[in-house]
This record gives sequence, structure tokens and C-alpha cells, in this order.
Amino acid sequence: MIRSILLASSALCLVSCGGQAEETRLYLGADLSYVNEMEDCGAVYRDDGREVDPYELFAEKGANLVRLRLWHTPDWTEYSTLADVTEAIRRSQVVGMEVLLDFHYSDDWADPGDQIIPAAWADIESDEELAEAVFVYTRDTLLTLNKQGLMPEMVQVGNETNTEILLPANVPEDTGINWERNALLLNAGIRGVREAGRQAGKTPLIMLHIAQPENIEPWFEAGMAAGLENFDLIGMSYYAKWSSKNMEEMGETISRLRHKYGKGVIVVETSYPWTLEGQDEAGNILGEDSLIHAYPATLEGQKQYLLDLTQTVISNDGQGVVYWEPAWVTNSCSTRWGTGSHWENAAFFDYDGMNAHSGFDFFSADYRYPEE
Repeated sequence: MIRSILLASSALCLVSCGGQAEETRLYLGADLSYVNEMEDCGAVYRDDGREVDPYELFAEKGANLVRLRLWHTPDWTEYSTLADVTEAIRRSQVVGMEVLLDFHYSDDWADPGDQIIPAAWADIESDEELAEAVFVYTRDTLLTLNKQGLMPEMVQVGNETNTEILLPANVPEDTGINWERNALLLNAGIRGVREAGRQAGKTPLIMLHIAQPENIEPWFEAGMAAGLENFDLIGMSYYAKWSSKNMEEMGETISRLRHKYGKGVIVVETSYPWTLEGQDEAGNILGEDSLIHAYPATLEGQKQYLLDLTQTVISNDGQGVVYWEPAWVTNSCSTRWGTGSHWENAAFFDYDGMNAHSGFDFFSADYRYPEE
């Protein structure tokens, strides 16, 4: 189901509003970056006992956006490469879901404190040359996809870029940012998307993404002062385990961002456990320290968390919620830290036959929208 809503006249318009409200998309999505790997590792997804194609299942349940991570040239995995992402985009779009392509600009996980430059660019000496490499890579990746009819509808220029991007090594999260360099590089990625869009005749929406609401306002204040420009959306990760803000405060942050910068704001990563029990030997990341008092680690607790979070986003003029890795289920393959999944207790599939459970309900819930 593709959902769109008419928000109040104060809500975001992605094109000039002319003083009137226009139809604005509400994105209810899922990061499905693990699906291809899970299937290769023997995972079989079911709905009421029936074996299903996972992409078709998410579309049928109401998801309208699939988020997919892209690493540059990883030498430790065959997944989240351009070939893997190409197949995932094809499978997502054929069932009617739009795609958010998440450029990590790294050969590995990029997140706060982990923004390591790809090996292919490690010997570039000047910031200007590096910016050109970012521009060309971003442009050419999108044009390669477009030639196959697979241009994504949305692009992330960087992933959880709380710290400076394209660094030689990990740094503490509170390390200062050289904003002259950082803005140069991020703007190069943005220009790459715009140029690909110009050549293709259709330009994806462009998102910049920061982890946790307490970090996002100072980051954008500094970034805008340094000359960040020409992007459309602000992406936020919100996990209770790593945030000092409660859900209400998260919503207030969305409202301030939306009205200060005039950009759409999407909670592009969130998650919540439906059990504290594991199904395999791989230790789970979301444990008791991830819980909020009002939401127990039960199916109903997970569902209510997502319903309340999404309603909070909508009520504060946010534009959507994307759930992180609801299909990272137990499997026969190994990670760097164990065999199986580190997230199966937060996925949307149960331990009894890997059947879809009530987590999917958040895609089709009856939310309350702002009145005109």
C-alpha cells in the first residue's frame, strides 16, 4: 500500500507551496539491507505458515519505502555492494516500494565515531581531490542504476555522520569537526546526486542523517553556518538505548528542525525488542538496557512503541519512520561476533516458524493527522 496524506498548511511541501497545502508523502518504511544475505543463509520468511517473498510481504503489509545501505568496496562481505544493492532495489521497486539508498562512503559500517575513508580513496592527498572523488562516485553510482531503470527515489549522503566523514581511523564521538572540510565533502555528495538527476531527468530527494535527537540540532546549526546546501530531508536515528531524549523530547526536536530549516524530517532508524530471549548463539544488541518503562519487551510492547513513536513524529510535522532491520532473522551464517543474528529479538518474525508478527501493524495503523 502506497500511503500519502494531506497535511496541514503548516506542513512541509517538497515543491513550492504557493501558500497552499499540497500532498506530502508519509513514509513508513523498513531497512531491508540484510534480506538478500538472509535468504542466501537459509532464512525462509513466512506469513501464517505460508512461505513468502520478503519484499512482497513488506509491500503487502503497507511499507512504502525500503532503505538500503551501500558500502564502497568492502573486502569482508559480498553484501551491501553495488551488485547486491542493485538486486535489492529491483526487488523493492517491482512490488511498488520506493527506495532510500544510503551511501556510507566507507568500506564498512559508518556510524558516530566510525567514518573511515574507503581504501580506494585513502591515498588522496587534498580535500579538493577527495571531494571530486565523492562527487564522481555518487554521480556514477546513480547513473549506473538509472541505466537499469533503478534510480532510487531518495538518497542519503552519509550515514549517521555525527563526526567528520572520510577519516583515516575511528575517532571518539565528541571529536571536533573541521567544518570547512566536512561541508566541502558532504556538498560534493549532494552535487553528485543533483548531477545524476540532471542527466537522468529525475532527481532523488537528498537526506543528511544524524544519530540521536540530542546531537542533531547543534550539528545542523554548525553545518548550515559552514555552507551545507541543496538538500531536502533530515534523517534522524532514535534508539532509547543510546539517546538521552525521551519520545516527547524527540518529537519536539523534529518540530524545531522542521520549522527552522523547512526540511522534511524522518526517523530513518529506530527499533525495539519484542523479547529479551535469543534464538541463536549470536548475542543480541538490544537487551534490557534498551527498554522504556511503558513498553515491555513483548509483542504488544514493541507494537505500541512503534505506534506511539510514529504518532509522535506525525504530530510534530515529521514525514515518516523507517524501522531498522526487521528482517535480520536467525540464520546459519556467521557475523564477526557470532553465528546467527544479533537482532532477531527486534525483527518482525517470530521464533516459531519465522512467521510475520504484529510488528508489521505499524505500517497500516490508523494514525491521527494534523488538521488544516
